[in-house]
Amino acid sequence: MLLVGAGIMSMTIAVLLKELDPSLRIELHEVLGKEAQESSDPWNNAGTGHAALCELNYTPQKPDGSIDISKALDVNTRFDLSRQMWSFLVKQGAIKDPQSFIHAVPHCSFVWGEENVSFLKRRHQALTSHHTYQGMEYTEDRGTMAEWFPLVMEGREPESQLAATRMTTGTDCNYGALTTDLLTYLRTKDGFTIHFKSLVEDLERAGSGWSVRIKDQDTGEKRAVSANFVFLGAGGGALPLLQKSKIPEQENYAGFPVSGIWLRCDNEKLSSRHDAKVYGKASSGSPPMSVPHLDRRHVDGKVSLLFGPYAGFSSKFLKHGSYLDLFKSVEIADILPMLDVAKDNLSLEEYLIGQLLQTSTQRFDALLAYFPTAKEADWRVEQAGQRVQIIKHTQQKEGTLQFGTEIVNSADRSLAALLGASPGASTSVEIMLGVLQRCFPDQLKNGWETKLKQMIPSYGVSLIEDAAMCDRVRRETGGGSQHPVYGRNVGFVNNCAARPARREINHGSCLLSLHR
Repeated sequence: MLLVGAGIMSMTIAVLLKELDPSLRIELHEVLGKEAQESSDPWNNAGTGHAALCELNYTPQKPDGSIDISKALDVNTRFDLSRQMWSFLVKQGAIKDPQSFIHAVPHCSFVWGEENVSFLKRRHQALTSHHTYQGMEYTEDRGTMAEWFPLVMEGREPESQLAATRMTTGTDCNYGALTTDLLTYLRTKDGFTIHFKSLVEDLERAGSGWSVRIKDQDTGEKRAVSANFVFLGAGGGALPLLQKSKIPEQENYAGFPVSGIWLRCDNEKLSSRHDAKVYGKASSGSPPMSVPHLDRRHVDGKVSLLFGPYAGFSSKFLKHGSYLDLFKSVEIADILPMLDVAKDNLSLEEYLIGQLLQTSTQRFDALLAYFPTAKEADWRVEQAGQRVQIIKHTQQKEGTLQFGTEIVNSADRSLAALLGASPGASTSVEIMLGVLQRCFPDQLKNGWETKLKQMIPSYGVSLIEDAAMCDRVRRETGGGSQHPVYGRNVGFVNNCAARPARREINHGSCLLSLHR
């Protein structure tokens, strides 16, 4: 088996495959000199531990004024699959120090104005009517909000109408560190090899498998590698390789790159006072990943603040890619779908153009809406990673711009590619389980499913429908002093919903720590 790209997706599927069948031989190739240098890098993504706790774009308002929570329920329970697999790896000793990648940080939604306050109140009512959102708090009280996120409330105009929700079960995840943790574990396994500075140039059919042409970036040497299964998990680099595979399924896809910018603050006096991720509402016409948020981030043992994102544009498909990436990817059959998408997304185009024309002063003014007393000297620009949004051709429509992620696989199941963007990393386990279901159905029926249920107890069960199973897995992945699985005090993202939800709670206790 050959995997392309040393990010969270490839590492996740590599771990799954080696756990399910230790005899498998897996070879991973990465064009850069280290793992997790693109979308998995902590400064290239929001790192929220997406569980749809605070992202308002996952709960759109219907024409009748009711709130559609179906997308939120889906994303929320997909993150549970990640928590279960990570808990299993901690139990096995595969992840030595979970605090290297996950920390408890409450997730909050914050709005102002009568219409938005009404929306947030109805959203809270709709979500908390479902068992997956028990423990979500709602307030219109300024004093309570000042306890939840003091930086957001200091210096705010007294006459504005405000509202907020909070879930103390939220997390901040460093997927770069998790990628390294998984790679460290994989390196202990026989039959796993990784090659850095190894460029996958092309691939073509070879019998029932593939012949993959690879170039050593240091020596220039080229060689061909045979593989019975290929996974293209190279972020924005997956689409060009999928096109080179010439499988019929790739003909329905094109891509459009979107870049982003953050404002970053490393002032510890400020970051120590903001124990939250605070999400607002996106501007009209803006894409889902543009929802403004002020985040507490844990990276490499330090705590910083991050605000944004601000949209940008680059024709690169990867942050370390080429400015020719977009132009090389466009095939004749892609032109009409792209024009169709352009016609249907005029408001999005206006938003992107407006973002590109923003001055540094205008960017800082957007921050002031969430942090009124911020000082520009404390903040610097951080370039985010590249995202390639999917443009899909269907029988119903020439071209549709899609957000989220999608798996594309060959009919013979010998090749799979992952396209798209958010909430990617947070739901990496669910996405890679999808690859297994598409490409290894026979193996799943013949023993793999049994092993998967040991790793992920809710595998095959809908946590949206099964309240008892949802409660069970959240308690088991929540930890506590008498952990029923680990037999020791591990505290993997403690079940905070069961605790008093006040500011004096030490959220640091929500970390996964080992006390032997």
